[in-house]
Amino acid sequence: MLKGIPSIISPDLLKILMEMGHGDELVIGDGNFPAARVAQRLVREDGHTVPELLEAILKLYPLDTYSDPVYIMQKVPGDNVETPIWKEFEAITGKYTDKPLTQIERFEFYERAKEAYAVVTSGETALYANIIIRKGVVVE
Repeated sequence: MLKGIPSIISPDLLKILMEMGHGDELVIGDGNFPAARVAQRLVREDGHTVPELLEAILKLYPLDTYSDPVYIMQKVPGDNVETPIWKEFEAITGKYTDKPLTQIERFEFYERAKEAYAVVTSGETALYANIIIRKGVVVE
């Protein structure tokens, strides 16, 4: 146990966050995301939602200030599903950056995920609840 580390952050996830350098990207995927197929490094956080994980991670993880730091997967054209979770993402990331969420096409998202430093898979059931965050530098 350590002080100041959110209890949702597993030892494996903490190690990944510590290893990452500026410009490295982390994917937090919903329960439908093909994490095992695309991940170079995979951390399972099945009992948690993406917003819970995002909130906890961003307490420790600086977002990039030089480029777009947050990416979400666009809805597939013609898919009329609602995406209220995006408002949650905006509320959480808005505490750490004033840059908007950047939407990228589904297969571009998958390709970007393959290049990410790691993928965190969750138990999230909401659709289109996948997010990529780019690490910045610690200046404190």
